[in-house]
Amino acid sequence: MLNRRLFLTATAAAAATSMVPLWAQNATGLGTPTPPAPGFKRMALGDIEIIALNDGVARRPLGEEFVKNAPIAEVRAMLASQGLPTDHIDIPFTPFLVVAGGRKMLMDTGLGEFGGPTTGKLLDNLRAAGLQASDIDTVLISHFHGDHISGLRNKAGDLVFPNAKVMVPAPEYAFWMDDARMAAAPEGMKGAFMGARRVFGAMPADKLVRFEPGSEVAPGVSTMAAYGHTPGHSLFQVSSGQRKFIYVADLTNVPALFARNPDWAVQFDMDAEAARLVRRKVFDMMANDKVIAGGFHFPFPAMGGIEKAGNGFAFKPV
Repeated sequence: MLNRRLFLTATAAAAATSMVPLWAQNATGLGTPTPPAPGFKRMALGDIEIIALNDGVARRPLGEEFVKNAPIAEVRAMLASQGLPTDHIDIPFTPFLVVAGGRKMLMDTGLGEFGGPTTGKLLDNLRAAGLQASDIDTVLISHFHGDHISGLRNKAGDLVFPNAKVMVPAPEYAFWMDDARMAAAPEGMKGAFMGARRVFGAMPADKLVRFEPGSEVAPGVSTMAAYGHTPGHSLFQVSSGQRKFIYVADLTNVPALFARNPDWAVQFDMDAEAARLVRRKVFDMMANDKVIAGGFHFPFPAMGGIEKAGNGFAFKPV
């Protein structure tokens, strides 16, 4: 049996070039995106503090494959109507930190050391906000795509947040850690399976906690099933008094497109129909109940209101 260090080294070598989604790597010839400065933003939610912590940004060309069920001309027109570029898309990566009653809970971890030069900014921005990686007591993972989990370990295989329990959706873990599914997966998906194994395969049992979506993971912090983007994709709701914040993870990857047109399908949704239905349901609830949204790929500061707009919804940053 491989020991922990050999396992992590072998897995990291096999996964390092393929575990990070293509859109997390800058494309050539489109200029270099500039990460926000400062890269953190605080928001009070009753007695709780929410801190957006940007991990950087990547720039990808806009191709016909990005929106699977809409003509590229319509996609470009939607971007142009909002004053956005039509030849490329900037993809921010923003985890969120919940500070509540002495607890410090990080929602997703970004790319860590595995992205391009305009990513991997989470730890710098955490320090800029006055905190250290060792301060984090809980890491909540929404799903196992590389841009959400890679920052849990560095390239040496060490845990980046040494004092944190790592909480993951049980159905998500079951899918990505299934050897039979990995063996049957298309070659283009095998990197994602390898990435999950690099992060979770040798994680100590006292560090890893699997939760059932719909359960409470801490006082005032509950989970929500939002399957479609991945088989166990989950959201996190934070409540304080009458105020609510929902970290929507990848419910929509680009709000200018998929909030405004919830029926459009991004190429990364594994079950496009399930993702479409849950996207409409959650955004409708958030608009009606005036819930603050935090989105991993939303324009920084990546949190704000969701309002009804035409046949869809609009994100209004705070």
